[in-house]
Amino acid sequence: MKKFLTSLPFRLIVALLIGIGLGQLFGEGAMKVVVSLQYIMGQLIMFCVPLIVIGFIAPSITRMGNNASRMLTVAVIIAYLSSICAAFMSTAVGYGLIPHLSIVTDVADSRELPAVVFQLNIPQIMSVMSALAFSLLVGLAAVWTKSKLTCDLLEEFQNIVLKIVERVMIPVLPFYICATFCNLSYEGMITHQLPAFVQIVLIVMLGHYIWLAVLYLIAGAYAKKSPWEVLRHYGPAYLTAVGTMSSAATLSVALDGARKSKVLRRDMVDFGIPLFANIHLCGSVLTEVFFCMTISRILYGKLPSVGTMILFCLLLGVFAIGAPGVPGGTVMASLGLITGVLGFDSTGTALMLAIFALQDSFGTACNITGDGALTLFLTGYAEKHNIREAQNKAPVKKSTKEAL
Repeated sequence: MKKFLTSLPFRLIVALLIGIGLGQLFGEGAMKVVVSLQYIMGQLIMFCVPLIVIGFIAPSITRMGNNASRMLTVAVIIAYLSSICAAFMSTAVGYGLIPHLSIVTDVADSRELPAVVFQLNIPQIMSVMSALAFSLLVGLAAVWTKSKLTCDLLEEFQNIVLKIVERVMIPVLPFYICATFCNLSYEGMITHQLPAFVQIVLIVMLGHYIWLAVLYLIAGAYAKKSPWEVLRHYGPAYLTAVGTMSSAATLSVALDGARKSKVLRRDMVDFGIPLFANIHLCGSVLTEVFFCMTISRILYGKLPSVGTMILFCLLLGVFAIGAPGVPGGTVMASLGLITGVLGFDSTGTALMLAIFALQDSFGTACNITGDGALTLFLTGYAEKHNIREAQNKAPVKKSTKEAL
């Protein structure tokens, strides 16, 4: 319970509620201070976005290149396909449902926010798309040239960026969310849009279950094994993920459940479950896509174009694989896409962070449960291609993980 009370999603939710309450109480004088503080914090967060892109994408590419293997390649491909297919499903549902939700884009009795009193501009060192291109090219070039110095430098830079995220961005986020929702509450946006927020959270949770069903049916058909024999052991892992909101904290429970399945190969479990816990984020991606489309409709009065959403989904799949371990989840790692591709401003970004936190635990649970389906797919692939089980002799079977 103590861990939950100190978690980032809980702090963001508390900040959200406090912000809504203050927005109803504050007058114009107090709001001038809130608007100015929100602007400065937004500048700081946006400055860090290109650093996050470079710090996590480039080192991830070098790590995959240095440890490339047949099964690793297959695992990365199916994790990416699962994420982007979930994103495309969410996009299609978004175009079909969002226009029919009770979203008010023009609030008649809204109040206008006061102007920013003090502006502290902090320009980014480069644009987000430039940072993405830089990360891809440097990461690939380091693998091609086998430059150990560059790879080590990128690893060090990732550690530095992670500390910036942990000690600067994460502590600032609750205050930024509080200020943003204070602004929205003062304007009257939140009180009019509360029913829409409840609807989209429920729709997204339903989407998680649909995508899990699709994944397990496809994996079972490919491996020619019962998907239920895997899924039925994932109850404890799902509940643990909901309670802890952490893939890392749930990993031991997921491994224990997967090992109980009679249709999964032990070597594929030991290899696939820890790997997919870091690179397979189908639930988080599905959620982020639908929420981004809804926020675009709420704040900007329209849905993003089809071409924009296709580009966003394809790149988001890369971020889901290339940026594991970023505190705050996929949405934190992909802030650059939200601002660079979708064109969200600081208000849209803050709103995205806040409502994503409302269901973060269920997105994590979907990610973890989906890992079992991908491990079933790996088992089927290994058997179809006559890949022998590592250390399958009884006396040394317990050393499977070391052999991999």
